[in-house]
Amino acid sequence: MFKIFWVTKNDDIQELDDELTNINELDENVWQVAIDILETPLELIILAPIAGIELEDIDLSIDKSILTIKWYRPKPEIYSDDIIIRNTECFWWNFVRNVILPENLDFESIKASLENNLLIITIQKLQFSSQSIKIDRIEI
Repeated sequence: MFKIFWVTKNDDIQELDDELTNINELDENVWQVAIDILETPLELIILAPIAGIELEDIDLSIDKSILTIKWYRPKPEIYSDDIIIRNTECFWWNFVRNVILPENLDFESIKASLENNLLIITIQKLQFSSQSIKIDRIEI
């Protein structure tokens, strides 16, 4: 079963049912950024290519176990009324991406950096100690 989530202009998280009957209800003015999710034994890493955005213009938030990445990329001034657009593949306007995170993460350890137009989000995994447990014999 697939679950598709998106955020409306009022920051409400909406869910699309798995029959995909309401696909036209998605807000046409909000785009999703492509992401890669990597996992090491100690952390989860989320990579998102973000060109033309300053780090302070990116809104990262977490609610329960949903990480939300949002920003607005304005259309450059070169797009004017007197220009003819021959091809357009770049996305402008609002971007949002929701990532449902596993519960074994230390949400207090989230760090984000921007390097060469690549947003890098790292979240440490919770570490649990392991030990041998001695079993006592109870005699009745």
